[in-house]
This record gives sequence, structure tokens and C-alpha cells, in this order.
Amino acid sequence: MEVVGLDAPLAGAVGSAITFVVAFVAIYLLGRLFLMPLVDRLLSARDLDMHARRPLQKLAGILIVFVAIGAAFAFAGYGNILTALATIGAAATLAIGFAMQDVLKNFVAGVFIFTDRPFRIGDWIEWGDHAGVVEDISLRVTRVRTFDNELLTVPNSNLTEDVIKNPVANDELRLKFVFGIGYEDDIDEATEIILDEADAHEGIMSDPEPSVRLTELADSYVGLQSRFWIDNPSRSDFVRIQGEYVTAVKDRFDDAGINIPYPQRDLHGGIELSNVEGVAEPAAGDD
Repeated sequence: MEVVGLDAPLAGAVGSAITFVVAFVAIYLLGRLFLMPLVDRLLSARDLDMHARRPLQKLAGILIVFVAIGAAFAFAGYGNILTALATIGAAATLAIGFAMQDVLKNFVAGVFIFTDRPFRIGDWIEWGDHAGVVEDISLRVTRVRTFDNELLTVPNSNLTEDVIKNPVANDELRLKFVFGIGYEDDIDEATEIILDEADAHEGIMSDPEPSVRLTELADSYVGLQSRFWIDNPSRSDFVRIQGEYVTAVKDRFDDAGINIPYPQRDLHGGIELSNVEGVAEPAAGDD
């Protein structure tokens, strides 16, 4: 390509630069016009919310920029420069990879969280000794608000490598609570009270119906386990419904004279004295 008024080497350099800019702009715009809508449709098909889609959209935009730069280098005839940059980039990537293993591990884990969706923002999750409500998910960390209003910033790899319990992942949740009654109390009457109060509570589902099973013969009580279901579960619903239900059963037990015993301990034994030879005995006549 020859530019008027410039010698051949300079004209070639200017022409290559113009070709590079034109190719970069064209490929970048094509990627934004055609590739980004495709990425948006794929993410929408996975039913990801906007907050979860944003990091993946940014990643797709960065890839478009890199592809546009590489293709523009090729169109402009910068083959040798492109090879050198690729070599430098590969070496830099290797060095950065060793230095940022944990960051990369958390990044990959974040991608899996976005694609597999073991939990979403607003879900109540439990892992290890921790529990809380998910407030934010990024490609490196997940932020969880505990029920004591503490904010936990958790590396994503901790959540993908551990067992995660998500009680609110489904539309229905089964809860269990053990009521302890005395050995002298009527099991059938206690069972009837437990089921009646479950039927009477509007937050407890009738289908599946509540059930009661004798599960424990402990030292001081007989354990009757109540099993019942709630729909559209959340942590607040779980605590409220169970609290109201247990309170209602306790009141009915009191009215019916059914005892809820507490653990009792009987102490046996005596006191043994040793090395008492040096203890002075009272003299005669001392009171």
C-alpha cells in the first residue's frame, strides 16, 4: 500500500497501522453485535439472574477484545510481532499461573457455581460449621450473611469442594422435631395432640400429611418425632412456624397433664478420708 508523499517503508508502516485499526474495529463490532447476544441468550437459557450474568458477560467481552487484537495483527501483517507477543504472553501466563493458583482455583470454582447453580442469591445455605443467606456471588468469592448479621466472605473453592446444604432449593421442605414425654404419659394421647396442632397450623402442609413416630426411649423421656412439611421455605418461615407449632403443642400438653421431663441425675457414693493420723482429737472436757 503506497501513501502519497511518504517513502515506501513509512507508507507501508502507516498502511499496516490503518489496516490494524480497521480490522480491530470491524471484528470487535461484529463480536459485540453477534456474539454478545448469543452469550446473553445462553445465559438466559440457564435461568441466571442479572447479577450472576454480569461477570460472565464481562468475561465474554474481554475474550472478544483479545480475539479482535489477534486477528487485527494477522491482517496487518504483523506475523512476527504476533508470534513474539504470543511467546511473551505464554511465559507470562505460566508465571502468573504459579503465583495465582488460589485465585485461578477460586475463579474456576466461581464459573462452576454460575453454571451448576447449587445456590442462588437469597438462598439459605449451610456448609461445615457455617450457615447464612447468600448476598452476593462473584467469580472469586461468595458473600454470606449469617443469622447473627455477620458477613462471611467465602472463597468459591471452599463452597465447591465442600458439601453444601441448600434447604430452600426446592418448593417444599420437611421439618422434624422431637417431643419428649414422661414414661407414665399416654403415647396415643400425646400423638393425637401433636397431629392436631400440625393440622391446625396454617403454615404446615396437609399434603404430605404430618406424621409422628416413636424414635427414642431415653433415660428420662420417651421421644416422639413429629415430621411435617412447609412450602416456599425460608429461614424466617422455618423458625417462625416451628416455634409457633412447638409452643402450641406445649400448651396442649400442659392442659392435658402430659409431662415434658427434664434430665435427672442421681448421685451415689461416699466420702473416704485418708492420712488422718495427724488430726488432733479433742481433749477430755473440751466442748
